[in-house]
Amino acid sequence: MRLLIKNIGTLAGIDESGRIRVAGKEMNNIATLENCWLLTEGERIKDYGTMDTIPSDEGCYVVDAEGGWLLPSYCDSHTHIVYAGSREQEFLDKIKGLSYEEIARNGGGILNSADRLHDTSEDELYSQAMERVNEIVSMGTGLVEIKSGYGLTLEDELKILRVIRRIKENSPLSVRATFLGAHAVGRAYKGRQADYVAHVCDDMIPAVAAEKLADYVDVFCDRGFFTVEETARIIETGAKYGMRAKIHANELAVSGGVEVGVKYNALSVDHLESMGDEQIDALRGSCTMPTMLPGCAFFLGISYPPARKMIDAGLAVALASDYNPGTAPSGNMRFVTSLASIKMKMTPAEALNAATLNSACAMGESKDYGSITKGKVANFYITRPLPSLAFIPYAHQTPIIRTVVLKGKVVIN
Repeated sequence: MRLLIKNIGTLAGIDESGRIRVAGKEMNNIATLENCWLLTEGERIKDYGTMDTIPSDEGCYVVDAEGGWLLPSYCDSHTHIVYAGSREQEFLDKIKGLSYEEIARNGGGILNSADRLHDTSEDELYSQAMERVNEIVSMGTGLVEIKSGYGLTLEDELKILRVIRRIKENSPLSVRATFLGAHAVGRAYKGRQADYVAHVCDDMIPAVAAEKLADYVDVFCDRGFFTVEETARIIETGAKYGMRAKIHANELAVSGGVEVGVKYNALSVDHLESMGDEQIDALRGSCTMPTMLPGCAFFLGISYPPARKMIDAGLAVALASDYNPGTAPSGNMRFVTSLASIKMKMTPAEALNAATLNSACAMGESKDYGSITKGKVANFYITRPLPSLAFIPYAHQTPIIRTVVLKGKVVIN
């Protein structure tokens, strides 16, 4: 099918350079084209240009943008959207002053979600997850990474990953799956963390690989969770089975997670609320993408990652939602970019690059996603007419999306 979008007021996020990420000062540049059209063919972007060069619409499905903006879909490289129920009781505990770590020690947090997930059927889990998937599609996300990690037993981790596979098969979203068995120590292994790590490496990873359920492997490398040495063992085991690493790092403390991620060529190190000059130096020159999750810092009331310092040091940075029931119960990537601007002093252009091309890079997918580029997958959304790019994070609750196109098909209009 050919899809022709005409009367686009501003086409933004154009990139024909072939680069897979944008770093440092270049993050503040967004290429645009005014008064234009865009043509897709099959799942890919075919061409675009100004309205005085618009091709014939014969054989095309035509959408009139009516002067609105066309932007590349958000690429959300860190989510946990397959979970059971919700955790608003812990929200009340936070209001009363309990920290994330205190809630976890009291049996809440990740273990609470694992208990609920164990008692939830795969079909019900899929139904709940698809509600969240449809929600993020409506808010402009086109490529998403979804983690396991709320199972913490072999059977329940496989259940989550099978749900993710069903989402991939049945949703217009482009979906990538991550095995996060090392999200916490399962209840059956309380007091035996070394045995649980062995279980992850010797039993879980081979079983996940046998069913080809995961693209990546992840570890929560942080204070009170998994050590650098345990993380390295899990990364090495995952690599043997073709799963590249994406690491939870430095949310609660300077944990060594950044350094071990860089050492093992991880696609990304995520969270980074606790960062120093040494961690920034470790990332400089590496292919590992530092990924910030400001929705988590917002919800927990903790410090935000030092985005400004990282960008000024010449790094590429990515943004993701961390959509999960305990610390970031929202997949609204537009709000994430707003937090990036308000709380981390990123410009709207920097935030857009971080939430599109660079977040696609954090999944190893920026050759096909994250910008308006001839030949890339046709994932984009069309807004009503806007005064500027800055309006998007500025008026972050004002509805602006009119049309969503994923893989060259109109899915919301």
